[in-house]
Amino acid sequence: MIRKSITAPDAAAIGPYSHAIISENHVFLSGQTPISPETGKLADGDIGDQTRQCLRNLAAVLEAGGMSFHDVVKVNVFLTDMANFDAMNEVYKLHFANPYPARTTIGVAALPLGAEVEIEMVAAKNKQ
Repeated sequence: MIRKSITAPDAAAIGPYSHAIISENHVFLSGQTPISPETGKLADGDIGDQTRQCLRNLAAVLEAGGMSFHDVVKVNVFLTDMANFDAMNEVYKLHFANPYPARTTIGVAALPLGAEVEIEMVAAKNKQ
């Protein structure tokens, strides 16, 4: 199995991992927290602002791999407070169209750097 890494200059990494890995025709995107690539710090604001930053980071990774949200088939969302589900969902739904990707939302005790949300994705890439 051949693996190819995708690195996006407009997304931050806070550890030893690839932004994404291409394996066959699937692209596995690492979870993105709401870190601003300009400052290296968490985005200011509420859960909506944090969700927007996560999705901007993920969009940058998808773009670096020649893809978009249209290519996403599975999403996992991690929230430190499930009371934020509706506010996260309001921002999330602006980035996808029907048929929506499959999705799981999980409540977790904590996320890196005190983030309130982290989002990871799997996309399907046309073989070239």
